Amino acid sequence: DKEVRAIFLRLFAQLFQGYRSCLQLIRIHAEPVIHFHKAAFLGQRGLIENDFLTKVLNGMAFAGFVSERGPPFRTCDLFDELVAFEVERIKAEEGNPPKVIKHVRELAEQLFKNENPNPHIAFQKVPRPTEGSHLRVHILPFPRINEGRVQELLQEGLARSQGAPPATRGDKKCVVPAGPPVGTCSFI
Repeated sequence: DKEVRAIFLRLFAQLFQGYRSCLQLIRIHAEPVIHFHKAAFLGQRGLIENDFLTKVLNGMAFAGFVSERGPPFRTCDLFDELVAFEVERIKAEEGNPPKVIKHVRELAEQLFKNENPNPHIAFQKVPRPTEGSHLRVHILPFPRINEGRVQELLQEGLARSQGAPPATRGDKKCVVPAGPPVGTCSFI
């Protein structure tokens, strides 16, 4: 799953390389509006006649992409890093499948780590009881909770957590890197 996502991440990083240079921030309204200059993007890449990329840029998904990723100051992620710093690496790996596979696996590992920051904490889904299960005789009633033991466990947990770093990751906002200038694209 993560490797397939990593392949698409690389594809979109190549496809949208330099998109930030074609964003225009319009501050007429109370809330700034971000506009993507499609003609400039296609012209800089020499792809004005490319039907596929033109249709992608005209789609609703790309409009959502621009509104979500257009602000210059927001939380950055793996895609932003790929577009800004890894495009040259991706181009260099084009003719070398083992290097591409290695990079895809690295990206997949990063995606996995982003989604599972604490691998030792695993939550197991508990299925809902079936209809009429409460009428079965062989199921024992739920035992009474010992309030003293609950308090002991809470105190132990608090004592352990006070020395541990916070479990939640704070998404820190930063200035989104622009990446390398738009160049001609050889894969389309």
